[in-house]
Amino acid sequence: MTRPAGLLELSLGSTLRLDQQEWAVAAIEPQFSRVLLRPTRGEPQWRTIRWLAYHLDCQPVPEAPAMPKGAHHLTTWGDLTEYQRSVVRLRAAHVNEVETGFRSRDPHQPAPGEPRPAYDPSRTTLGQRRKAKAVELASLDEQEAKLLGLDQMSERTLKRMAAKCEERGALGCADGRWTRVSQGRHSITEEIREAIFAARAESLRRSKMTMKAKSVLIHQYVAEKFGPQVEVPSYRTLREVWLEWFGPGGTRQRYARSAAAVDTGRVYPVVHRPGQVVALDTTPLPVKVRERTFGDPVTARLTLALDLYTHSAVAFRLTLVSETSVDVAMLLRDVMLPLPMREGWGPEMEWPFPGVPAQVVAEFAGHKVAGLPFFAPETVTTDHGSPFKNHDLVDAQRVLGCNILPARVLRPTDKQAVERAFGALRSLLFEELPGYTGVDVADRGVDPEADAVLTLAQMERTIARWIVQVWQNRKLGEHAPAWAPGRSIPRTRCSRPRWSKAASRCRSPSRSCITRCCPLTT
Repeated sequence: MTRPAGLLELSLGSTLRLDQQEWAVAAIEPQFSRVLLRPTRGEPQWRTIRWLAYHLDCQPVPEAPAMPKGAHHLTTWGDLTEYQRSVVRLRAAHVNEVETGFRSRDPHQPAPGEPRPAYDPSRTTLGQRRKAKAVELASLDEQEAKLLGLDQMSERTLKRMAAKCEERGALGCADGRWTRVSQGRHSITEEIREAIFAARAESLRRSKMTMKAKSVLIHQYVAEKFGPQVEVPSYRTLREVWLEWFGPGGTRQRYARSAAAVDTGRVYPVVHRPGQVVALDTTPLPVKVRERTFGDPVTARLTLALDLYTHSAVAFRLTLVSETSVDVAMLLRDVMLPLPMREGWGPEMEWPFPGVPAQVVAEFAGHKVAGLPFFAPETVTTDHGSPFKNHDLVDAQRVLGCNILPARVLRPTDKQAVERAFGALRSLLFEELPGYTGVDVADRGVDPEADAVLTLAQMERTIARWIVQVWQNRKLGEHAPAWAPGRSIPRTRCSRPRWSKAASRCRSPSRSCITRCCPLTT
């Protein structure tokens, strides 16, 4: 056989057909004029480029169109090694014994001793047989079970494998990690791909649609733009491709539209220094307070500024009525100024930050400074409330040199650190105070207004003391944020903090200790 005339492309990952066998180019060494060819089965071999040039039956194999990452092609027996086939048959035998009581799945040809008492279908239910099989496999030797691929066979795994075996036979027990990533679906051409994305854009604009209705949109788009000669895949193929590309689609329509309106490109910002991003948010204070000692109980509003690198509550503000743009602007001012030590605060609450001596900071501020960071924020993230969108506040942020980065509409996860800080304040502090109103009306006490004894000023001092003494001195091991004395600023962040109290005294995480470390001041 003579090879057709033309250039032979030798690139890393390309496939060649030599003597009716496919070889993949695994490595190229042009300085030695040789390539490493890896067959489908067997050992790789080094061949010279001269040898390939004079080979009579050397042909390139065209590549299949690519598919989204993570999809796997349909496994066949030819894709598995002999050992993997043995493992699949063993797994299938166990699944068959659970489903029918016989490893061969044929009750007319039982093996010696079958059915076993624990798997007799006339005496046990399917759920009992699955539990018995899970216990049996768990009792195997750990090394033996791992070698046979039976080390993680739970009841749920047996149920999943049984469903796959109903569809594909014994190959349903094959591990998907054994096979290579699929090189694409031949039925999804460029025309079909364009139609799928057009149907996706149309379905986001309309009310929620089923996958059947979306497949009709795809057929209509193809027929109107490309004509009836373009073949459209089946509904099942379109459904699988839709799930692989866009997910299950369980989100409500308005949330899906707002998420698609902002194309993030799957790039997430990395906060690597204090003051880089400060998130602002407001919540109703879950504790009834009084404006004066003998005033009526009212609900205040808590506005919090959180540094996303250190998770430090750098500033907060309490207001009796809804916050205004002036209150938020004053909150940004508090972020930039050091917090002065208050009456009754001990030396454990003074400035403990590494790298900057407390004396230098005190000389700069003109007073002793509490252990709370202060800086000029570079980026401010807010929601879409009217106080945060006020033109005066926007101008104030620009004067301070802040970049304004509002969160997406209906996306509280864009500032989830502040939401979690509110939850931590509720569970670790507010629940211990008199006048606590609970999470909602259904969890409210008999009369929380009658229990309210704190004035607005007392509540402000209580929160400030708790933030400096408890929140800022929590111990997190090797993870940030941890502003303990004598420590350097770590580079990583902890998503689930473990709480502790004052750096030099209490290390117990109990709530009673929190109230002792943060007494109510009068």
